[in-house]
Amino acid sequence: MNTLFDKIWDSHVVTMIEEGPTQLYIDRLYCHEVTSPQAFAGMRVRGLKPLRPERIYCMPDHNTPTHDQDKPIEDPVSRNQVDTLAKNAAEFGLTHYGMMDERNGIIHVVGPERGLTLPGMTIVCGDSHTSTHGAVGAVAFGIGTSEVEMVMASQCILQAKPKTMRIRVEGNLGKGVTAKDVALYIMSKVTTSGATGYFIEYGGTAIRSLTMEGRLTLCNLSIEMGARGGMIAPDETTFAYLKGRENAPVGEEWDKAVAYWRTLKSGDDAVFDKEILFDAADIEPMLTYGTNPGMGMGITGHIPAVEGLNEVEKASFMKSMGYMGFEPGESLLGKKIDYVFLGSCTNGRIEDFRAFASIVKGRKKADDVIAWLVPGSWMVDAQIREEGLDKIFEEAGFQLRQPGCSACLAMNDDKIPAGKYAVSTSNRNFEGRQGPGARTILAGPLVAAAAAVTGKITDPRTFLY
Repeated sequence: MNTLFDKIWDSHVVTMIEEGPTQLYIDRLYCHEVTSPQAFAGMRVRGLKPLRPERIYCMPDHNTPTHDQDKPIEDPVSRNQVDTLAKNAAEFGLTHYGMMDERNGIIHVVGPERGLTLPGMTIVCGDSHTSTHGAVGAVAFGIGTSEVEMVMASQCILQAKPKTMRIRVEGNLGKGVTAKDVALYIMSKVTTSGATGYFIEYGGTAIRSLTMEGRLTLCNLSIEMGARGGMIAPDETTFAYLKGRENAPVGEEWDKAVAYWRTLKSGDDAVFDKEILFDAADIEPMLTYGTNPGMGMGITGHIPAVEGLNEVEKASFMKSMGYMGFEPGESLLGKKIDYVFLGSCTNGRIEDFRAFASIVKGRKKADDVIAWLVPGSWMVDAQIREEGLDKIFEEAGFQLRQPGCSACLAMNDDKIPAGKYAVSTSNRNFEGRQGPGARTILAGPLVAAAAAVTGKITDPRTFLY
């Protein structure tokens, strides 16, 4: 019996090239302002038009400022990229959700929440975190700019079929353990290259217990293990999340769609190229201590020692420690921090803001902490206000910013200054990712909230009753 991945992949094969790649049909192409300009330029040079423009959606997110979006962008590079996307979308007849459009936001947040991302689809975008969309039971992966052009022109892509891996997490997640902690835990065990060449399917009781937002967070981080993508079979949680969304099927079409979606699962006898099992009881709130997402540990743990590392590994490890200003064997509990960032395509959804609010409610932001709370979309912003979370944040001394990728990466105004420590709910902690010299500690929304009100790394479970 085929795996879930095989079922979707095989149903989208157009042709197979002997001893070469597969020509795969693509259901949805997402475009943002950073990786699309050269693709549009290539289309223009060749005199081509998109084959199926109704399957392509464009929106700016990386370069958008998270304040004063109703005014012209001050940074000329960012302004040019955002304006160019709008012009290209208009010229090629593509749907475009521009800044201040109520449908705008981070593309990987908007796709699922608008019902554009659906089970059984093949989805691509010129962005590695396209893996996020696999959470609904889709085959979703990032592609290069030349491939963006290929999909625009032909609605197909040439790809080698990846191997399959199943990662199961069985048991009940402990108090204060979020989907982000599950992902950071898996990465700490698998490493950032452990899933290279594979497409991951997540399963097990702990995964099934996750909300849709949690599943999106987990699949988002698949790429950080080296995987081509990650996915979770659709179930009642998926259907309940998608029902009634703007672009989801309705009426009889909905019933037909759900009947099909129910078939999208790996059979009991499905064979994966690799299987890994984890126990949910072993996972506690996590954080990273180094300069790649796989350098993670439980919040009560200690940074590993260098014993057992070869000379090359030791040199790399100590370089990372030097950048972060940490020592092997050190605990990070009580470590003073300077910035907190809640947001990104990893943790910019309503559930993340609810989690953050659950800890900061009735408390005050630490005086010496700068906190950026950035919704992943205008829809999330509206949900925050409908639920009164904005009032909780305001009373605690936090300010809500406007949607965008923000401090996930140094492509807009929200940069962490050199040498400063940021507890960030984003996806990457590479050197300079959040700004030249910035020191990033990746964590979930509860760990971020606890740091924001105490001014230091704090176990969020001490605030949970």
